[in-house]
Amino acid sequence: MWSLLLLIETFILVNWRWFRSLFVSCRFHHIAYLQQIWWLEVDGELDFCFPAGSYSIFFRLHLGRPYRRMGRRICGTEQVHGWEAKPTRFQLSTSDEQHATSEYYLEQEGSWILYHVGDFVVLNSDELMKLKFSMLQIDCTHTKGGLCVDSVLIYPKGYRHEKANIVHM
Repeated sequence: MWSLLLLIETFILVNWRWFRSLFVSCRFHHIAYLQQIWWLEVDGELDFCFPAGSYSIFFRLHLGRPYRRMGRRICGTEQVHGWEAKPTRFQLSTSDEQHATSEYYLEQEGSWILYHVGDFVVLNSDELMKLKFSMLQIDCTHTKGGLCVDSVLIYPKGYRHEKANIVHM
């Protein structure tokens, strides 16, 4: 399993906040929280020599802002809005011309969800594989917000983490 933190680029960086993670299950010490935006695009790239085999790639997302109240971890969902109007598109492409696209409505608030982007196959473990992956939600008729982005995960295809909430097409 590989975990990747994305560098998030957007036209208005003030809409993003970095929080120290209050979730024990987060991959990193900080998570990116989207307060509000009209257009969302998250892109990532990875060059790696994977062992031969089949792999699945996932975005790990959470609707709601984590905070503490009286020592307890709480998820505030009052700023979650706009994700129900149009599906979010996830895309994957590889250096050997493999492509995958999936679309999901982001609906489940208060828990980490793995959104399946797609699968890819590595035939030769000696060759460098370049992966490009993205998450895109363009609907400029309304704003959207309240999204935490933790990481992108790559698992061997078929691997099932016992505690993961996984969404497949």
